[in-house]
Amino acid sequence: MKNLVADLKNLELETLKNLKNSKAGNTLRAYQSDFKDFSSFCAKNGLNSMPTEPKILSIYLTHLATTSKYSTLKRRIASISVIHKMKGHYLDTKHPIIMENLQGIKRVKGTNQKAKKPLLINDLKIIINQIDEIFQAEKKKLRDKALILIGFSGGFRRSELVNIYYEDLEFVNEGVKIFIKRSKTDQSGEGMIKAIPYFDNKIFCPVTKLKDWINFLEIKSGKVFDLSDKSVALIIKKYALLSGLNPNKYGGHSLRSGFATSAAEFGAEERNIMAMTGHKTTQMVRRYIQEANLFKNNALNKIKL
Repeated sequence: MKNLVADLKNLELETLKNLKNSKAGNTLRAYQSDFKDFSSFCAKNGLNSMPTEPKILSIYLTHLATTSKYSTLKRRIASISVIHKMKGHYLDTKHPIIMENLQGIKRVKGTNQKAKKPLLINDLKIIINQIDEIFQAEKKKLRDKALILIGFSGGFRRSELVNIYYEDLEFVNEGVKIFIKRSKTDQSGEGMIKAIPYFDNKIFCPVTKLKDWINFLEIKSGKVFDLSDKSVALIIKKYALLSGLNPNKYGGHSLRSGFATSAAEFGAEERNIMAMTGHKTTQMVRRYIQEANLFKNNALNKIKL
C-alpha cells in the first residue's frame, strides 16, 4: 500500500513537472505575475484566490477594467485559469457571469489597442544613419545596427531576437538562415528557419551588418546579442528620439510590425509575410496589410481636385 501511495505521489509530481514544461519559461513567469496581482486583490478583499470561483474572477475583471486594456483582462483570465490547472483545480472561465461581464466591459471600453507604431523603411534608414553619426563606441554601433536590421528583416519578436545563438546561424551564398528554436506561437518547440538574403545596399544589409558584428567580437558560440528583450525596446526608443521621432510611439514590436507593414506595402503576399513572422493565423497579418493599404487603396485617389 505504501508503495502504491509513493508511486501515485511520484506520478503527481511528474504530472506537475510536465504541466510546467508545457509552457515556455517567460510565458510561465507572465502567468505567475498575473496571478500574483489577482491573489493580492483577493487578499485585500477577503476573497479566495485558490481555488477561486467565477463570481470572484468577474469582480476582479470589473476592478481591472477601470485602468487596464480589454486585452489585459483576457490575458489575466487565461493566466488565472492556467495556474488553477497547474494546482489541480478547475475554473469555469466560460461561466456566464464572466462572459457577460466581459461583453459589457467591451461595449464600454472597446477593444482598439494603441499599439506601437511600425518602424517603416524611411524611418529605419534614418535610424541606421543616425547610429553612425552619434558619438559612441564602435562596438555599440556595430551591435545596434545588426540588432535593428536583423530584427526588422526577420520580423522577429524581441524574445526571439535576443535568443539567437551563433550555433543557430548558417551563412550561405544567398544570405543567412537563422533557426528559431522556440517562439510564442511554437510552444512545442518544433522551431522554424528564417532566411534573410543579402541586400544590394550594403549600408542597410542585415546580413552584412550581422557579419560585421560577429567578426568584431569574434563570436564563435553562445548568444549573438547578449541583451534582455526589454533592452531591445530601449534601444529602439533611444534612436527614435535621436532621429527626431516620438520615442513613446515606438518599441521592440516596431521592428516586427515594421517588417510586416513594409512587406505588404511592397506587395508581398500574406502567406509569405506569415512564413517570415511565424504568425499562425491571418488576423494580425491582415491588420498590417490593412495599415499598409490605407493610402494605396484609398477611394480618394480616384478624386481629382
